[in-house]
Amino acid sequence: MYFYKNLFETDMAVRLSKSTQQQLLSILEQRFRKHPARHPQVSWEQVELRLQQHPKALETLQRMEESGGEPDLISYDKHSGVCSFFDCAAESPKGRRSLCYDNEALDARKEAKPAGSALALAQEIGIRILTEEDYRYLQQLQPVDLKTSSWIYTPEAIRKLDGALFCDRRYDHVFVYHNGASSYYAARGFRGRLDV
Repeated sequence: MYFYKNLFETDMAVRLSKSTQQQLLSILEQRFRKHPARHPQVSWEQVELRLQQHPKALETLQRMEESGGEPDLISYDKHSGVCSFFDCAAESPKGRRSLCYDNEALDARKEAKPAGSALALAQEIGIRILTEEDYRYLQQLQPVDLKTSSWIYTPEAIRKLDGALFCDRRYDHVFVYHNGASSYYAARGFRGRLDV
């Protein structure tokens, strides 16, 4: 059974305990301070205050963390205070691999079905799958997916023809590819985004 099946069987409404919240905030703070280039001109105190004002966001960040995403702040809007977190793990998150693109593709498979789909799991976690623009922005901040690949949001025109898009980084370049939406691979997962 896949990791995320066990992880997300619990009631989504369950709140994090105070100790779990503090542990998560400590992890996020350490990561924030370790990678200042991802979020210049914003202090951890600003980010922490925003997160404490939005406790549901902490639940989502906990799920991102538990499934291997290593979320970190990559954008801060000074006017609105909105914080954007992306999965910044070096490789596609381990707890989100071997998934086809969406549930329509999952239902279309007659045999050797994967345990789920990227879009459905993203919805369960409470994140949006990265767009091509998001993915390229992340790659400007740091090289990721040197050995793995990640599904990205696929435009409807491509999806209607049973295709889906994914990306990786090889030869110091970011590549966008296509595959059948029902395909899945042990080295392909997906990255998500949370705007708080």
